[in-house]
Formats: sequence, C-alpha cells, structure tokens
Amino acid sequence: MRIWTWLKVLIIGLLLSAAGIYTVFNSDWFQKKYVYPFLYQEAIYTYALERDLDPFLVAGVIRAESKFINEARSPKGAMGLMQIMPETGRWIADQTNHKEFSTAELTDPDINIRFGIWYLASLKKEFAGNEVLYLAAYNGGRGNVKQWMQRFGWSKDFKDIEQIPFNETKEYVEKVLHNKKRYQELYGR
Repeated sequence: MRIWTWLKVLIIGLLLSAAGIYTVFNSDWFQKKYVYPFLYQEAIYTYALERDLDPFLVAGVIRAESKFINEARSPKGAMGLMQIMPETGRWIADQTNHKEFSTAELTDPDINIRFGIWYLASLKKEFAGNEVLYLAAYNGGRGNVKQWMQRFGWSKDFKDIEQIPFNETKEYVEKVLHNKKRYQELYGR
C-alpha cells in the first residue's frame, strides 16, 4: 500500500513539474529571451524602414538563417546574420557603392543586415511585393523562382507555398513566415 502512495506522489510531482515547465517555456519572457530573440533591433528597424520592408520579416529571416549568430557560416559559404554568399556580398557592395568591400565584413552585424535588407528589398521589387516569391528567391535563387513561375504558370499573386518544388525552399518560406508572425506577436504590441 505504501508504494502506491509514493507512486501517486511521484506522478503528481512529475505532472506539476511538466505543467510548470510548459508554462515557463510558453511565457513571453522565455520566448523572447531564448526562442525568438530580437537582437540588433536598431539596425533592423533603420534599414528595413528605409527599404519599405517589415522589420519583423527581417527578424524572421535572420532567425531562420543564423539564429542571430553573427559569425554563422553555412557549409556552402554563406556568412553572417542574413547568410550572404561572398559573391552576393561583392555584388551588393558594387550596387550600393560600398567602397573597398572585403568578405570579412559580412560578419559585421550592421553591414550584414544592411546588405541583406538591400537584397531582400531588391527581390521584393522584382517579385512585385509577393512575400512568398521573394522569400523563395532569397533562399532558392531568383533564377529558380523565375523558372518556376514560367514552368508552372505562377503569377505575381502566387501564394501556395506547397507548390514550391524545392523542399528546402518550401520549408524555409514557411519557417520565415512563422517566425515573422511570432515576432509580431511578441514584439509588435
């Protein structure tokens, strides 16, 4: 009989602990501090608003790309918060008259954010403001998105993420849009 009492106490204790952990994990404080941090807000807001981009979308891109780790590097060579390839960084530097660009600058948070936002804004313009298309282009390449539009007859109103033929790009767009929504919920009040 005594073992059943201890077992009940143990089960109740575990249930209460699980409920407490769940409550803390889902609290805004925990989500902001550990799951959806919003570092570099000043740079993100400044450059995003200059280029008519939603700062929460930019935060969503950064979370998906690097989880706000400014020294992040991908296996393919993308660098920094917004995971910019060195060739793309050089091209952006030329387009924006950024003199004497060096690849190492892509790990500088301010430069990486400025370049990444400039690039996102150029994709936004190219794809007529369609978030799904320009996010797909940011991840999968503008050339691929143009081919998909032509091959599958997508218009500038395309919204069906499930039709994106690259799984990585499909998952990326879903993740960024989910991140954007969470950043709006946590920081947009």
